[in-house]
Amino acid sequence: MHKLLYMMASPRIERSYSLHIANAFVDAYRQYHPQDRIETINVFTTDLPSFDGPVINAKYAILHGQNATPQEKTSWQAVEKIIEEFTSFDKYVFAVPMWNFGIPYRLKHYIDLLVQPGYTFRVDPEKGYVGLVTGKKALVVYASGGQYTTPPGQDLDYQSRYIRAILNFIGITDIKELTMDDTLNADRNATVERRNSLADQARMLAKEF
Repeated sequence: MHKLLYMMASPRIERSYSLHIANAFVDAYRQYHPQDRIETINVFTTDLPSFDGPVINAKYAILHGQNATPQEKTSWQAVEKIIEEFTSFDKYVFAVPMWNFGIPYRLKHYIDLLVQPGYTFRVDPEKGYVGLVTGKKALVVYASGGQYTTPPGQDLDYQSRYIRAILNFIGITDIKELTMDDTLNADRNATVERRNSLADQARMLAKEF
């Protein structure tokens, strides 16, 4: 049995293109892999711990081999819980809309909690950064109102480039991507057709994922 984590990073729910396509994948995955366990994290409804003073102090105390205060230890344990939960999965599905050329702030919050030295990456004196979340795979579904897959908009894409870089950084290199861009196109029928086509592609990917 494998475990799949579905990361929902859009608050729009029914109106979300990224969720529509990712939902198609997850529903098909459930049918193709009934023995597997699927869990969902919606970063907009999940209570994420603050990455504030006590957490940062605890982080650097640990890095430098110092003793953290009881409050700092409690704060850091909440971060460790996030990391332990994420790394317990074998496969990941991310539904990520573009916000201001980047990603939603709640997903960035989650990533800032997740990416920690000694937990999801380490520093090797010779190799540099080494990801520790290895042997896993991910599907990322992107959505954006404009066209950012080709020039000139491509230079403003801090969505897919960032997610791809972060996943590679922590060790997840087996990544498949589906991109639903130009959703604000005036041709509504064409937009819906592309969305449905990508949903069909997602269902096909689910079979062998």
